[in-house]
Amino acid sequence: MIQMNSAWPVIILNAIALMLPARSQSALLNKQELLERENFWDNRDWDWYKENIPFFECPDAEINTTYYYRWELVTKHLTYGSPNSGYSFTEFIDRPFWSGAYGSISCPAGHQLYEIRWLRDARFARDYSRYWFRTPGAEPRRYGCWLADAVWAVQMVHPDDPFVKELLPDLENNFQGWEKRQVVPQIGLFWQNGHDDGMEYNITSRQTEDIVRGANGYRPSFNSYMYADALAISHIAALAGDEATARFYAEKAASIKEKVQKLLWDARREFFFPMFRRDEKDANGNVVKANTLTYQSGKFAGNSHGREEIGFVPWQFELPDSGYESAWKLLMDRDYFFADFGPTTVERHDPQFILQRTCCWWSGQSWPYATTQTLKALANLLHDYKQQFVTRADYFKLLGIYTRSHRKNGRPYIAEAAHPDSGSWEGHDSYNHSEHYFHSGYNDLIITGLIGLKPRADDVVEIDPLAPQEWP
Repeated sequence: MIQMNSAWPVIILNAIALMLPARSQSALLNKQELLERENFWDNRDWDWYKENIPFFECPDAEINTTYYYRWELVTKHLTYGSPNSGYSFTEFIDRPFWSGAYGSISCPAGHQLYEIRWLRDARFARDYSRYWFRTPGAEPRRYGCWLADAVWAVQMVHPDDPFVKELLPDLENNFQGWEKRQVVPQIGLFWQNGHDDGMEYNITSRQTEDIVRGANGYRPSFNSYMYADALAISHIAALAGDEATARFYAEKAASIKEKVQKLLWDARREFFFPMFRRDEKDANGNVVKANTLTYQSGKFAGNSHGREEIGFVPWQFELPDSGYESAWKLLMDRDYFFADFGPTTVERHDPQFILQRTCCWWSGQSWPYATTQTLKALANLLHDYKQQFVTRADYFKLLGIYTRSHRKNGRPYIAEAAHPDSGSWEGHDSYNHSEHYFHSGYNDLIITGLIGLKPRADDVVEIDPLAPQEWP
């Protein structure tokens, strides 16, 4: 069954073309012409692109260019490790010492799998899914990520029941590994620190003596990942006919959801915040108390700020019930998160807001990793929640900002972080390291958000574009 918005016949046609055999697409889009229209290419393997990527065209030339650039970026990070491991993907252009086998790092794996699931050849996504659990030296729990959810996301684009059923024990073992190490039964949530959540210098860690790795706490981001993974395992178990396991993990997901909403939401500031796991003390002796949210204790106790972009992450996985949507009224406000090359990772007037020209300060910079999450969450909000705080025009505006931030000296580019007001990558794109950085998503946002093709596990093709109504 096809379920669609009848106001969008052309966009719907192109979206459906993603699922048609290659010979059928040629009637809609001239692949060679679209490839040769762009002038940024380092990799000119036209045959590979024609056989693998979904072709796309819209009235916004900047979106078109960024879309094809992001597919070239995928090829810059594509690795064939061995006949046993198959294909995998790197995060950096080089392979830093903290990466695992063949240069992969778990932190962006969820973004990467969501992106590459749209390649026509499913082996790239399936190999990379398997890589994390079957390859010696892979490190699936080095950083927080949503691996089981991403495996399920691949399944909804490239259904392969035997494959996901075979991975089910691995997904359970990975979840249980996180539980053994980082769940706190008395609280009912997982602890994580900003560093291992991909956010080294953040406003919670900077209230501890270890400003890089400090502030173990119950973060809305990491607990959303664990919620999503529990749900995915439940879905896969149901597919395998294991109803007991399906119920077991569905109950885990429901428990995480309940605790996130109960413990991490501050009704006064209308936002989700990290909660400190234990008492922390900064270099000046200021004490943050255990089980308090950001700025409920410590040096900045009672401050009305403290909001970080990770507070939007629960909607990336549609965790919140209705009633929490007021958090989104701050997204497009320049006094909070909005910036010309944003969003910012911390609200603008926070007492610890700072913009640095050195790596890994997530106290204000615009971070493509988080921007991807925010746009994914915003699309979910617009598609599936009733609210009056943000509009589809806001989605397109923010997507446009993200699109145009993919530039350096006028050419397509992305690195680790950008100045939210100038778009400069200075200090965040060291040579032979973080250029063309694969730590975020973009094309999945185009397909599932702008075009509005919403992958589902049933026999419904649901299409709900967030593209401007005035597009022809």
